Amino acid sequence: MAIAPIIALRDVSKTFESGYTALRGVDLDVEAQRFVALVGPSGCGKSTSLSLVAGLEEPSTGSVLVRDRPVAGITDSVGFLFQRDALLPWKNVHDNVLFPLQLRGVPGDEARRRVDAWLGRVGLRGFEASYPHQLSGGMRKRVALAQTLVYDPEILLMDEPFSALDVQTRNLMEAELLGLWQGSGKTVIFVTHDLEEAIALSDEVVVMTAGPARVKARYDVPLPRPRDIETVRFDRRFTALYQSMWNDLRDEVLESYARANAAG
Repeated sequence: MAIAPIIALRDVSKTFESGYTALRGVDLDVEAQRFVALVGPSGCGKSTSLSLVAGLEEPSTGSVLVRDRPVAGITDSVGFLFQRDALLPWKNVHDNVLFPLQLRGVPGDEARRRVDAWLGRVGLRGFEASYPHQLSGGMRKRVALAQTLVYDPEILLMDEPFSALDVQTRNLMEAELLGLWQGSGKTVIFVTHDLEEAIALSDEVVVMTAGPARVKARYDVPLPRPRDIETVRFDRRFTALYQSMWNDLRDEVLESYARANAAG
C-alpha cells in the first residue's frame, strides 16, 4: 500500500507579475518524517517551492497540497527558517523565542515553559537577556531555530539557513539540526547550493533544472542514521552519490550561467 505524501506539488508552475517563470510543471511528493534537500542552480525556483508550501505564494497553475488539502493562505503546521534570520533587534533572546507563542495565544506559563525548554535544547541558557547584536552568527541561528521549533510545526522549511556561516560553525549547526530533527517526527525540506550539505543531512536529494525549474532527478541517500557530520563525508557511498548528483547538476549550472551571461 502506497504511503500518502504529507506534501505534494502537482504539475505546479509559478509565474510572477514581472513575467518571470520560476517553476514549470513541477511534480514532487514528500513523505512524512523525511528530510529532503532541494539543490539546483541559483534562481531556479527552489525558494519559490518553499513559499508555495508555506502559503506565502500561490501557484499560477497546478496544485500544492499539505496532508491532501490544497494550500490556501499561510499553512499553520509549517515552520519557515530563512537564510537571514527574522529576529527582532529590540527583543532579547527569551522574548524573540517567546514571540511566536504570543502570536498563537499560548498561555503565559505554558509559553515560558516551552521557551525555557528550547533555549536549553539549542544551548542558549545563560543568554536569555542578550540581544541579537550581542550574539555570534551561530548563536543567532540557534535562536532562530528555537523560535521556529518552539511552536512545534509538523513541517520545517529551511531556505539555505547556514549559508552565511563559516565552515566550522556551519558544521556544528548541521550536527545540531540533525540532533533536534532525529526522532522529532518532523518533515523537513531543506534548500541548499551545497551538494555535500545536502547529502550529509538528507534522506533524499532532489536535483532541479535551471529555471523555469522542474525536477530533474531524485536520489535516495542510504547512509545510516544517526549520522556524524564530520565523518560521513569520508564514506565511499557519499563520494559516489556526490559524483552522480554533480553529473546531473553540472549541465544545469552551466545552462544557468550561460543564460545570465547572455542576458548581461
